[in-house]
Amino acid sequence: MLNVIGQLFGFVGSLCLLLFGMEMLSNGIQKGAGNSLQSLLHKISGNRFTAVLTGIAVTAIIQSSGATTVMTVSFVNAEIITLTQAIGIIFGANIGTTVTAWIVSLFGFSFSIEAAAIPLFGFGFILKYFKKFKIHNFSDCFMGFALLFMGLGLLKSSINLQPESVAFLQNFKNLGAMGIFIGVIIGIAFTALIHSSSATTAIVLTMSANGSLPWETGAAMVLGSNIGSTVDAVMSAFGASVNAKRTAAVHVGFNVFGTLLALLFFHPFLELIDYIVPKAPVENITNHIAMLHTVFNISATLIFLPFVNQIAKLAKKLVPESQKELDAHYKMTVILPLNHVSADLYTIQIQKEISKMSARVMEMLDCLGESLGQKNDNLTELVEKINAQEEYIDEMNHEITRFLQKCSRLPTANHNDRNNFARMISIVQNLEDLSDECCSMMHTVCKVKNEETPSFYDNQGRELAAYFEQVHIFYEQACTYIVFGLSEIDKVLLSDVEDQIDKTKKELKKISRKRIENGSNVKAELNYMDLVRKIEKAGDCVFGVIRAIQPSLIDPVLTDGSESNLISAQNLIINTKTRKVFVSGNEVQLAAKEYDLLLLLMEKKGEIVPREKLLESVWNYEKEIETRTLDVHIRLLRQKLNNQKLIETVRGIGYRING
Repeated sequence: MLNVIGQLFGFVGSLCLLLFGMEMLSNGIQKGAGNSLQSLLHKISGNRFTAVLTGIAVTAIIQSSGATTVMTVSFVNAEIITLTQAIGIIFGANIGTTVTAWIVSLFGFSFSIEAAAIPLFGFGFILKYFKKFKIHNFSDCFMGFALLFMGLGLLKSSINLQPESVAFLQNFKNLGAMGIFIGVIIGIAFTALIHSSSATTAIVLTMSANGSLPWETGAAMVLGSNIGSTVDAVMSAFGASVNAKRTAAVHVGFNVFGTLLALLFFHPFLELIDYIVPKAPVENITNHIAMLHTVFNISATLIFLPFVNQIAKLAKKLVPESQKELDAHYKMTVILPLNHVSADLYTIQIQKEISKMSARVMEMLDCLGESLGQKNDNLTELVEKINAQEEYIDEMNHEITRFLQKCSRLPTANHNDRNNFARMISIVQNLEDLSDECCSMMHTVCKVKNEETPSFYDNQGRELAAYFEQVHIFYEQACTYIVFGLSEIDKVLLSDVEDQIDKTKKELKKISRKRIENGSNVKAELNYMDLVRKIEKAGDCVFGVIRAIQPSLIDPVLTDGSESNLISAQNLIINTKTRKVFVSGNEVQLAAKEYDLLLLLMEKKGEIVPREKLLESVWNYEKEIETRTLDVHIRLLRQKLNNQKLIETVRGIGYRING
């Protein structure tokens, strides 16, 4: 009795080590590969054969058909690939997962894998400290392989049962069709429980190699594991979009019908494997099982591949469109994180959700623009629309931020992923702040329109509409950059737009004060100033979005520098660390004195710099002397910068940069 309990605990511990090794291996490969695997899936063409090959390649690399399937369901959910493309990838994933069986079959029983596991684990552990060479993310890959081998070795010893204790398994082959059915059910249940068909296959191979499982029972369990492997796809489709549910349904249907087809021709199928693999099953059973797994998945793919379009149509009929997407409340269709899925996968999906959120904020700004241009008091419809959008955006902010926090804690998330998720959280929160400002502005607009006379709209109304249009255009630019990204030069140049919005606010405040001094209605001017202040605050929110957008990886302006080293005015940027000057993103070559002169003027942007100060700082002249050097250098700078208005001449005093 104690011996049986000891073997049971040994089996469970070995299995857990094997599963942990597989998960670490998959996570390590995905973390090291970054977004390249997701990019591969993303770039799938409409060709079904290319989709199958991609599914094979990705699954063979990450050693997990479940991870590939979840990625595929997620991409369909995010509308990145179509249902037809996803079907081809799923077919390929089933073939790719057979690589694990061949690794175990060819290497797991031919030499002492424990001996290879220890140095492999040590190599992976040492690799963790090579962060400078950016190869430390692959350390989990080697340690995962080592743990997989160690788990497999322990599994072999723990399943080394006496023949009399497993006689009931040998009797399965005497039960005929019932014995095969029981084997399939065991394969389904065990795979669904441990979420790994590869681990189930490894256990079947180990038990078969030890003589615990007969050939027919082992084959039935492997076929059953194909059905059990669909549990990941089913779980990932909960709460997802209709097309994601259809993809999961196709995965389940393909594996179930493929297995049923194999069971109909079970004995002829086994005879085919016996014909392909040399030696009898008793002498070479591990290769027989690995070959069965491969031939089964390839055959099922070849049978169903010509009918991809018909399968997609059937899935659409079986899983009809749901009306839940039309509900008033936001429901994020992004699939929840799973430990064995790369963090980069969620980046693509969240970017799509953020684009939807930015579009709703744009609708709020459109409503505000419309309300500022109206002279009637019928604002009820616009107010209701803005309030509804604001509530919806609050829900989006809550759901997306919570999801991003989960993603940042994924084991596959590296440093760059976490920084990217932090930027996304900042974008979402700034969008939500902007929606709040829109609501507040609409409240003030209603207040003004209910209290003020029509003459208010002829003067102050036009000024407010023009000022609001600056922010509206600024936000349109931000929306473009949310989708396509931006470089640091764009970010710096856009800061000038934000500065212009601030300057306009100051100008409008001066105009309002003059009107009050001239006897204008004080209450009306206070409402006017309240709106000016809120419009400016909305511009700050837009600039907050821009600051958080992922910068371009290749930006000549930032070579050997950082954003803190940049000084800008109009379309001109100086990187003070590299002493480089850029006009509209293109580098301009300046002589040493020209650069020093320009830098001094840029550091005093907006201020008049006297001639004496320029001559002293650039040429070390202690006093004004009769020289044309300064004027010549100013003329050359204007020519090279191709901007005659950037440097303004203040007669009799000096020069200044117009920002």
